[in-house]
Amino acid sequence: MSSVSTSLASSTTTSGVAEQQPPKTTGNVGTGENTASTASKHNYKGFVAGVFSGIAKLSVGHPFDTVKVRLQTSKDGHFKGPLDCVMQTVRKEGVAGLYKGATPPLVGWMMMDSVMLGSLTLYRRLLFENVFYRPEIRRLTPFAAYQDPNKLPSFGHGIAGIMAGTTVSFIAAPVEHVKARLQIQYAADKSKRLYSGPIDCVRKMLSTHGISGLYRGLCATIFFRSFFFFWWGSYDVLTRWMQEGTSLPTPAINFWAGGISAQMFWLTSYPSDVVKQRLMTDPMGGALGDGQRQFRSWKDAAVAVYRERGWRGYWRGFVPCFLRAFPANAMALVAFEGVMRSLP
Repeated sequence: MSSVSTSLASSTTTSGVAEQQPPKTTGNVGTGENTASTASKHNYKGFVAGVFSGIAKLSVGHPFDTVKVRLQTSKDGHFKGPLDCVMQTVRKEGVAGLYKGATPPLVGWMMMDSVMLGSLTLYRRLLFENVFYRPEIRRLTPFAAYQDPNKLPSFGHGIAGIMAGTTVSFIAAPVEHVKARLQIQYAADKSKRLYSGPIDCVRKMLSTHGISGLYRGLCATIFFRSFFFFWWGSYDVLTRWMQEGTSLPTPAINFWAGGISAQMFWLTSYPSDVVKQRLMTDPMGGALGDGQRQFRSWKDAAVAVYRERGWRGYWRGFVPCFLRAFPANAMALVAFEGVMRSLP
């Protein structure tokens, strides 16, 4: 999920939001260039740079993610806290244990960055050209009266984030499902694991539960990504503020705005992620032979979290997640910007 922030945070390198004026502008995010031919010419750069941003994010962020998922889904007493989880994992499984389930997000983030960048750019343009350029709409839009009428308001960025989050969820749901199931395999001996790897995991889920089994947790994923409203809305607010109130260069603005807005996202969305992970790591049951299924729906998983640990349960594993948000997105941003600048 986190991958999207980098590609798009990086893409607003000139103004935080591309100027868009109907009918001729395309709102080419990242360059400020407004012609369709220019947008088409540079589209490949975002995809190529997104590959490198995904690799950078995985290298820095996946160990944090493994600890987060294990804390979210483990029984009470299994781990004393994040540090104990790290120590137990390294002691029993080696450093490689922290990178369990890394292949699905590596491949998935490459795809998700491309889909998120393209869909967010499209939705931002469509929202401006068809909704937010209208004076009567802007008068009703929060804070839009104080922002440039020739640019998409911050509230519009948030709406575009929800729409792009929903779009990319159809890729993210199976990727995150497979990743989560691989991450909670604690056996150091590979022969004792239910899944030997991501391909084996996908094959077994499809053979026993079909497409619906692979996409288990899709609705929970869409709900979780609806909080992209706060991510991209706050990113635009922070970018505007830093451009107007500081003398920081553009890369520094992208770095700080991207990292802080990512943390804003996790502060608002984390409880929904806990419930999503519980649903995705619940036994599949049936012919797969991994145990008895406990949750029929998102609501069942949410109730179980509260029943087991109270309100604290919705924030279990938050520390490694929050610590990961800034450096993972910052490093991915550096990789993305560097590749974007180097490509012709």
